[in-house]
Amino acid sequence: VSLVVGGVGVMNIMLVSVSERTLEIGIRKATGARSRDILWQFFLESTYLTFGAGALGMAAGWGAARALAPLGDRIWPPVITWELALVGFAVLTTVGLLAGLLPARRAARLPPAVALRAEV
Repeated sequence: VSLVVGGVGVMNIMLVSVSERTLEIGIRKATGARSRDILWQFFLESTYLTFGAGALGMAAGWGAARALAPLGDRIWPPVITWELALVGFAVLTTVGLLAGLLPARRAARLPPAVALRAEV
């Protein structure tokens, strides 16, 4: 559930980024940038956002598990394996990449004339 919520968060952030940078997209397209260039710009931005959030989340989870381990031994011992961490990171990356694809496609399909008419 948290991965879906995270994916929705990434998508919303990227949609806001696209709408705020409409003029920039128009200028880049008017000066020769291809739709593929715009798509990759926003897709890579969402990828970096997802990787950064995933790394911070994994570090915070690992730190919390280590800090609470003495309490957990009495109640429920924490189990952290590299395999589980890698699977979680892979799922997070997939959700983040899929969530970043829609805003990137929207930015790439924006006609330059429409983008240049955007209010600043």
